Amino acid sequence: MSETTARAAWRDLVAPGLAALIALAILLSLGTWQIERRAWKEDLIARIVRQTRAEPVAPPKAADWDPARDEFRHVRVSGHFLNDKETLVHGLAPGETPGRALQGYYVLTPLVRDDGDVVLINRGFVPTELKAQSDRPDGLIEGPTTVTGILRTSEPRGLFVPEPDPARGEWFNRDIAGIASARNLPKVAPYLIEADAVPGQTSWPRGGQLRVDLPNNHLQYAFTWFGLAACLIAVFSVFAWRRLHETDTPHTA
Repeated sequence: MSETTARAAWRDLVAPGLAALIALAILLSLGTWQIERRAWKEDLIARIVRQTRAEPVAPPKAADWDPARDEFRHVRVSGHFLNDKETLVHGLAPGETPGRALQGYYVLTPLVRDDGDVVLINRGFVPTELKAQSDRPDGLIEGPTTVTGILRTSEPRGLFVPEPDPARGEWFNRDIAGIASARNLPKVAPYLIEADAVPGQTSWPRGGQLRVDLPNNHLQYAFTWFGLAACLIAVFSVFAWRRLHETDTPHTA
């Protein structure tokens, strides 16, 4: 290859080389970001597990509620249930057979606290055939009671979740504000409490249905981005080598 031809070949690599460098920088930054996200997710999971297993404490006042800090905190609250204002939310729960779920409802019952404030308690799951209160009289709690459970924020309605129909009592997500409005509940806390399981309980509803299962696939995502970066380096290296040596190939008429 002559010196003139070599310089021309190198000039031809400038534009694709810059493009490859920009793409490489993006891929490496995405991989690094996923590594940072993995560390953040591990800290979050550790905090959630630690809070759910801690001794129950009093829930925060409504004005002090901070979901980023308080959600998944283990709490204890006392008061009395407003059983006539319970709300059933469609849902599934693990069945006795692995891999099979029970269809039914989560029972959200307002609890009037000793200070007069109201908090929604997700008392747990009931199968469809026990939808009516009259079919589960042993599950009603009258008079003063104490509940322990996990603080949760209002459940957002997903893209494929139907809209609620308050007039018919049809709810598909645990919408605290919506349920409070439909039930005319004053001074409702901006969180709900997922009731703990009661050892040896045979009545319905049954608490302890909360499953803390946060996916942590960021390391796989990081390997994907770093792998694409390695592929980019390999492809561009082959392209550059061929471009610089293609004029060395003899041509025959």
